Amino acid sequence: MEAKYCLLCGHPLVEKVIDGDPRQACSACSYVHWGNYSVGVGALVIKEGKLLLVRRAQEPGKGYWTNPGGYIEQHELIDETVRREVREESGVDARVTGIVAVRDQPRAIHNLYIAFAMEYIGGEPTPDHAEVDAAGFFSLEEMATMNVADFTRWLVDVAVRAQDSGLTAEREVPASLSKYGLYRV
Repeated sequence: MEAKYCLLCGHPLVEKVIDGDPRQACSACSYVHWGNYSVGVGALVIKEGKLLLVRRAQEPGKGYWTNPGGYIEQHELIDETVRREVREESGVDARVTGIVAVRDQPRAIHNLYIAFAMEYIGGEPTPDHAEVDAAGFFSLEEMATMNVADFTRWLVDVAVRAQDSGLTAEREVPASLSKYGLYRV
């Protein structure tokens, strides 16, 4: 769906050239509609050499085993999002240790997906019976015979073959940046 009205004042949007590109902009105020975006996150939680997977109970991907994940909320730090999604879908508590991979998917709603390596803290895999109907820790051998989604298989391969720790979460954030989620090489 294309934006037609200003989100700030409600006036109609008109096409204006901004920074060399045609954009939808407000006819009455300074609002510019930069596009439609969504940011998703996923977790790669390993416990005793096994990876946490959940089986999707609804579309998209119903019946496929995937890593837990979901979409960020407007005022939620991304590492809080992935922890929340893991707890909601599987009952497992885990802590972000780094970023494993990023998927960029341009489309009507441009999707960015960030996969996090996470350290298992506690809890037994228990599905929420809304988004997922099964959850557990599985070895690579077990996954070979399961209906694992292609993207999850790719993420597992990336995580297993990683030569370094990728982007790691900054643990000593300066006070002036305390509201940011920061990651470094």
